Amino acid sequence: MKQILVELDDEMAARLDRVAPGRSRKRSQFVRLALGRALWDLEEQATAEAYRQKPDSAEEARFDPAVWEREWAGRSGKARRR
Repeated sequence: MKQILVELDDEMAARLDRVAPGRSRKRSQFVRLALGRALWDLEEQATAEAYRQKPDSAEEARFDPAVWEREWAGRSGKARRR
């Protein structure tokens, strides 16, 4: 695991102390979860922007259950022996 040193201004440090005191292991867990959420949010924003720039066409996004039903209709559910 990699350690990272991060500097915080006094106000942010005080807010962090209120929710995750420095002497408890909760602080590291809180920071890891907060970073994970922030990174996830950025990825979601990038995905949403990509879809805004190039949305799925109705034909590409369409699901046709008949295609899947034909695939499964010929299978008995058991493996065939040769």
